[in-house]
Amino acid sequence: MDTIITRFPPSPTGYLHIGGARTALFNWLYARQKGGRFVLRIEDTDEARSTKESVDAIFESLEWLGIDWDEGPYFQTQRYDIYKDYIEKLVESNHAYYCDCTPEEVEAMREEARATGKKPMYNGKCRDMNKEKKPGMVVRIKAPKMGSTVVNDVVKGSTAFPNSEIDDFIIQRSDGSPMYNLAVVIDDITMNINTIIRGDDHLVNTPKQIIIYNALGAPLPLFAHVPMVLGSDKARLSKRHGAMSVSEYKDMGFLPDAMLNYLVRLGWSHGDQEFFTRAELIEKFSLEHIGRSPSMFDMDKLLALNAKHIQSKSPLELMPIFKSNLEKEGIKTDDPLNIDSGLDLEKVIQTLQPRSKTMVEMAQASKFYFKDSIEFDEGAAKKFLKPDMVDILKKSANYIEAIDSADFSEKSLEDAFKQMVETSGLKFGKIAQPLRVALTGTTVSPGIFEMIIALGKRITLQRIDNALNYIINNS
Repeated sequence: MDTIITRFPPSPTGYLHIGGARTALFNWLYARQKGGRFVLRIEDTDEARSTKESVDAIFESLEWLGIDWDEGPYFQTQRYDIYKDYIEKLVESNHAYYCDCTPEEVEAMREEARATGKKPMYNGKCRDMNKEKKPGMVVRIKAPKMGSTVVNDVVKGSTAFPNSEIDDFIIQRSDGSPMYNLAVVIDDITMNINTIIRGDDHLVNTPKQIIIYNALGAPLPLFAHVPMVLGSDKARLSKRHGAMSVSEYKDMGFLPDAMLNYLVRLGWSHGDQEFFTRAELIEKFSLEHIGRSPSMFDMDKLLALNAKHIQSKSPLELMPIFKSNLEKEGIKTDDPLNIDSGLDLEKVIQTLQPRSKTMVEMAQASKFYFKDSIEFDEGAAKKFLKPDMVDILKKSANYIEAIDSADFSEKSLEDAFKQMVETSGLKFGKIAQPLRVALTGTTVSPGIFEMIIALGKRITLQRIDNALNYIINNS
């Protein structure tokens, strides 16, 4: 069996968006699943709109997603000589011809066809004139006039396009540059691409491309045209449905594995399974399980899936992303104050994992850990930092201080506070809330014991002491 070779050919006229990222993912997964090769090609023939900024953004987005390529990146603008050679071969083999019909003449032909109820198209005036090449001429393919061109598609099934509705389309412009359909086919032939997975908006181009393949005597690749991604209102996906560029999702705190998981589920399924690791996706992906119906983008589902991926990671795996998001919040973890404080970053992450939907959310929720002094929420302080709470806070500090530093753990804290509850006759909730406010400034936080372990013994006792001073100064 031939090695499977797929490709992703983005146009660098903007950032990599959700639909493009899904196309790249499907091609990458299929190549990896089959032990094949994945080629990256930049289709930059629209030189007026193509930018280096967009090229760089595409590379960065793919790299963030972990979609690596085995060949490339190839740039179409660097391959014009190859296209010209193939165009000349098509003319020499009588599969294409030079045409000097003006745009006005062609438009008149189309109007005449419309007037008789036919599809507006070029009428083939220059088809059999064997005109010699001259400046300003275009090159047209000799499209078949009888029968149909059939697209056999793994996802869509077979679709027949009547050849009577396909005109002798242009494959080279009057300035000598190749048309899209020609360049794509030549690239795929010369790069040995044998599997093409792309959006079904390209299906209308496929019969023209098949005609070029046939004219060159080249074998057809396997086609798989996947349905579009739509918004929740079933309209074409746009900014109003959520962020469009992949880089925006990175900035919003999504994990690359969660994005891959969500993207692949936009059109592909494996039973009822929703959560997939990267390894599972490579193992289980198949073209046969791509659906025929458009997929609906749902930000809530993406957030829920991202939360599951955050929970599935170890704190060490999340550490680089966590630190990066902390820096965006103005917190530098390499600051000596943070390094010497005894704050345990792994424990900090661990306390926030169960309740964070994004890494941005996690970083924002962690701010209280890094404060030199806690600012107390007015309502929380009024309710829990008052004179009758002094004894509770002092006893809490005494029990915490009494724990041997070598045995400072959630278990030892639980044992200490269990003893405090028994000796004081107070319910744990009565103890926990003033302590929570003392440590965080609010009534909402991670679990008390896990939070204390993350803060460390010294910071915990210091914050309790600060809360006691607050009560004294505000009584």
